[in-house]
Amino acid sequence: MDQNYTATFMVDRTPEEVFAAINNVRGWWSENIQGDTDELGSVFYYEFRDIHRGTFNITEFVPGKKVVWHVLQNYFNFVKDTTEWTGTDIVFEITAKSDKTEVRFTHVGLKPSEECFDVCSDAWGIYIKGSLRSLITTGVGQPNQNEDIAQKHGIENA
Repeated sequence: MDQNYTATFMVDRTPEEVFAAINNVRGWWSENIQGDTDELGSVFYYEFRDIHRGTFNITEFVPGKKVVWHVLQNYFNFVKDTTEWTGTDIVFEITAKSDKTEVRFTHVGLKPSEECFDVCSDAWGIYIKGSLRSLITTGVGQPNQNEDIAQKHGIENA
């Protein structure tokens, strides 16, 4: 079975606090983002050297519940199909569960059959379960870990 990449965790924060942290993309993923990341219909751009570039459109934005980014364009320099993420969706679902909040992250279209799956799932794990969770619970994320991830996977500039 070819499942989409998913990561889930629980936090002692309100859905509204979680929603605000998710939309502070520079606070948990990368400070090298241009454009608005907190408004329905916004388009933002991400770049990490000549290794990864992407254009994302916010297609769903439901306060305290859900955010969806549609990948309009993507480029990787380390896989044969450099546009592997193009057309995929990155989904954040927020659910109140008694006194906690569940965050469910799914990258729809990022599957084990994709060439970037190992690198990409490792990176998402670091950014979602580590940096985003830290931003939600402590107010401080760890964006910009790309150098370490690239080095770990032997990825260099083209």
